[in-house]
Amino acid sequence: MQKYVDAVILMQMNSKELKLLNTSGDWNIQSFVEQKPINPFSDEVIEYLNTLSKELNQNKKIKSFPDVATFSFYCRKSNILQLKKKFNNDEQIKLGLGVLFHIAPSNVAINFAYSLVVGLLSGNLNIVRVPSKYFEQVEMVARAINAISKSKKHRAVSNRIVLVNYDSTTDLTKSFSSVCDVRVIWGGDETISKIRENKLNPRAFDLTFADRYSICIINADKYVEEKKYKQIASGFFNDTYLFDQNACTSPHLIIWVGNKSSIKEGQFQFWETLYFLAKNNYQLASGVVIDKLTNLFDHAISAKGLKLKNNKDNLLWRVHVDELQSNIDEFRCNSGYFAEYCTEDLKEIEGIINKKYQTLAYYGFSNEELKNLIKELKPHGIDRIVPIGKTMDFSLIWDGYDLINKLSRTIEIL
Repeated sequence: MQKYVDAVILMQMNSKELKLLNTSGDWNIQSFVEQKPINPFSDEVIEYLNTLSKELNQNKKIKSFPDVATFSFYCRKSNILQLKKKFNNDEQIKLGLGVLFHIAPSNVAINFAYSLVVGLLSGNLNIVRVPSKYFEQVEMVARAINAISKSKKHRAVSNRIVLVNYDSTTDLTKSFSSVCDVRVIWGGDETISKIRENKLNPRAFDLTFADRYSICIINADKYVEEKKYKQIASGFFNDTYLFDQNACTSPHLIIWVGNKSSIKEGQFQFWETLYFLAKNNYQLASGVVIDKLTNLFDHAISAKGLKLKNNKDNLLWRVHVDELQSNIDEFRCNSGYFAEYCTEDLKEIEGIINKKYQTLAYYGFSNEELKNLIKELKPHGIDRIVPIGKTMDFSLIWDGYDLINKLSRTIEIL
């Protein structure tokens, strides 16, 4: 059964308010939505992503954008084939759901590209609204996609992608929502609520990635024995400072676990190394210090034993707390602002973990210890547990969703 696009929607698509980043102005929404879904992990999509990786690597600027370089690395054929082994089940007949309308967050430049990859790998057509804020990374990926679209070999996959940009005050979100089968929303709680005011078709649904935040645990007894401790601090720098702690995966609270002497020694090594990394590689935005100071005062009103420890300047603030308040997440801040707590018992985190907690970054704990922790605590939150330095790595399981299965359908034959 073909999808028919309302005449009002067609007019919206042809309006001057809509900017198409990877296709011409004569793009036809009717023809686009009439395309059929395909199987997850199709050969043509895998080849397309591998070509996209190569195209991005030819850009001389890629070394200046580690997030684009990481995305390019993710799209390699060898990586996608490994993912296919993990997620594809040859015994099942699966197809994409149809049209995905992706709405990317405004504060993470490359997120839209990963969302697109998930849409392609799950067998769907993809309308992707890129961040309204200018990012050179968005331009780099869009240019690469445009270059590939000229190839006959990849035309079928290229026709399954449209990158759009428009002001949120227009009715275009309403129009795109009316023709999609899934609306994939990356953004804050308020953004999601506002977008949900636009109706979907009866069988369509929202896949939302709302406000989340993350924490880090460090086994101090192991850290003081670590010869490559600078490498751990460098990984933490990438997890936090590269995105000013604005990413949902960026830790705001660090919990040190171990005896007092190990914690003291580990803290000195870790924070000294991190400070010099920030000093040499990070530029503090103007006005941020006021935000840090305001947040510190707000937190001090309710917290016991709160201390600002050993800060050399405004690049790195360590805020020590004597207790884990259940609402400690309300006092998060960015740009090098870290709450810090010390304990001998990791199970103390049970009192703070709520549904808003996404990623648990760790160092010095075995997989078995982490599995047992989750089995015992059964927390409402924490969907990802990854080593320090890996929090930004994208996965096809995100926020607890198996994205390939969530965005495809299984045809049962009895």
